[in-house]
Amino acid sequence: MVLTFFACGSEPVPDDLQGGGGQAASREAPEKPDRGAQQKIIAFGDSLTAGFGIPHDEAYPAALQAILDADGYPYEVINAGVSGETSAGGVRRLDWVLEERDVAVFILELGANDGLRGLRPSEMKKNLNAIIDAAESRGIPVLLAGLGLGDGDGEYADRYVRDFIAVFEQVAAERDVTFMPHFLDNVAGVAELNQADGKHPNVDGARVVAENVWEYLKPMLTPASSRS
Repeated sequence: MVLTFFACGSEPVPDDLQGGGGQAASREAPEKPDRGAQQKIIAFGDSLTAGFGIPHDEAYPAALQAILDADGYPYEVINAGVSGETSAGGVRRLDWVLEERDVAVFILELGANDGLRGLRPSEMKKNLNAIIDAAESRGIPVLLAGLGLGDGDGEYADRYVRDFIAVFEQVAAERDVTFMPHFLDNVAGVAELNQADGKHPNVDGARVVAENVWEYLKPMLTPASSRS
């Protein structure tokens, strides 16, 4: 179970960052609005965000876009996921992702590849803090996605995994960010929601991830009905 969280392979990096546009299974999205005038929600991460192994327009950011559209939240979700990305790689490309964008919320989902490669938790913590610093210096609220252990998994995890998982909790406690402890809640370890590798969500799994994110993201946003 624990190893399912260290789950990001590599695939070609997309030439550009595309907005989400898919539909979640249980919602009907209205006619697409003009995205140009909308504030952006940046989904920044690795293959779990990019949608490794599934169509780009069915990755979790696209499913999240469908939820926002159906529920009347006028924002554009930008899929800024890159498969194989580590937290250090995220630091290096962050300025380019944020440049000249009106960003409402920055969703930070990185670290799985740090764990997969056995990189030092202290280095990951430094990198996550650097990314949060860059976002907050621009006045952008951050939603930090953790890779929490499932119920009962903690007693079986080795020291490295426990120290690794604890970094997300430490960063969340030390910083003024919204924290979702279990990004892959109800997906990790569920065979029918994952691809054959047992690590990356399939299309149905991506929709569950989107619902997970929405639970924490929704209070950070303003629906169209509440705007003047």
